[in-house]
Amino acid sequence: MGATTIKQVYAEQVMGRIYPAIKATVVTEDHTVASAGCTAGVSIGTHEVEFSYDGGSRWNGRGVMNAVNQVNDIIGPAIIGLDSADQFLVDNTMLELHQKNSDKVVGGNAIAAVSAAVLKAGALASGIPLYRHIGGSAAVVLPVAAYGIAGGSNRYDHFHEAGAKPTYAFLAHDYKTFSEASYALWSAVSDWQNFMQKKYGLLPLPSSGSGTSTGFVYVPPGIVENEKQLWQMMCESIARSGQEGKIGIQVDLAADCFYNKETKTYDNLFGPGKMDRGEVIAMVKEMADKYSFVSVEDPLNENDYEGHALLTKAVDIQIVGDDLFTTNEERVAEGVKAGATNCVLLKVNQVGSITQALEMVQFAYENGYGVMPCSSRGEGVEIADYSVGINAGTIRESGLGPGGNRFLEIEKELGSSAVYAGTRGLKGKRFQNAGKEVRHE
Repeated sequence: MGATTIKQVYAEQVMGRIYPAIKATVVTEDHTVASAGCTAGVSIGTHEVEFSYDGGSRWNGRGVMNAVNQVNDIIGPAIIGLDSADQFLVDNTMLELHQKNSDKVVGGNAIAAVSAAVLKAGALASGIPLYRHIGGSAAVVLPVAAYGIAGGSNRYDHFHEAGAKPTYAFLAHDYKTFSEASYALWSAVSDWQNFMQKKYGLLPLPSSGSGTSTGFVYVPPGIVENEKQLWQMMCESIARSGQEGKIGIQVDLAADCFYNKETKTYDNLFGPGKMDRGEVIAMVKEMADKYSFVSVEDPLNENDYEGHALLTKAVDIQIVGDDLFTTNEERVAEGVKAGATNCVLLKVNQVGSITQALEMVQFAYENGYGVMPCSSRGEGVEIADYSVGINAGTIRESGLGPGGNRFLEIEKELGSSAVYAGTRGLKGKRFQNAGKEVRHE
């Protein structure tokens, strides 16, 4: 047995973002210990892999002790003795366990947590950085730095499934290095938070300590009449900080949470009232043309490939599919066929294993799509390594805070070989003719 051979696997229930999460730990023969977590998101697509929950009254049924037991009793014994450096073998062994149990006894959250822990163990036991373990010597690109600035709390006094949506971020794209972009981002975010505090008495939430920076200013009902007012204030903050044209706005509309299946309208998405698909497309076009938006995620219903295609043709910015694709290669293939979006969000636990996620990434790149990693599902600071490992052009938040710190470490490690994706890291016709990638001097 080699140093990277898996010797022990166990799991426990820990606290996630809102509900409990599963934390898996892998120990190798050389006593390397690596842990990874998996938690559910706020906006959950119906096409995501099925998680294992406990049910009952505790934690509103969202406890994960069933998943913990699956790791300890089923997955662990099956992968002990395998090589943690052979991600494909370990992941496929787990997926076979899932397929053999017709009652779905092995949940996607159990598989995802172990798969991520194995990935980290393989890197640590091999003595190489995680991003290098994922992407080899080609892993040199740092994505465009972004930071979350605003979310909602049912802003228009209308309850829906994702009370924090839409959520906004500043995205610092027109810079030569990640460190330069990170400072510019801090300047704009500081102006935004100071403005919202002085004008409305709204304080940003503290960071959760995860890879995703969560210093959102939550905007409750009664502050604005519609989203355009927020957009204008965001643009003014960017200008006041001296970053106009260099920092753009990124948004996760999570439009499916506002979609009324009976009327086929989007209710209270941009303000009080209903909008049909054509009106939403027109609004996103206005966001791109009149405001500083450079990336829009989940602008329409999660099954509306045709609508996403119409929207992508109508605008010249990055359109990202999350609930539309759920990190699933088959759904991305449907999107490619329809011409829907130009970028796919990467959340490993939406599909299950690291191997499946990386296969989806390769397919997306081969078909001209961008890939935007997101750490909202428990990845933590490792989302930075994932991003560099796959040479992602953009990332959901993580430009400041713990995730941003990891990017700065990687940038320093890479030295002169580091590349900041910059404006060219964004998908969309507007960005195709931007300057070439810039390597550090």
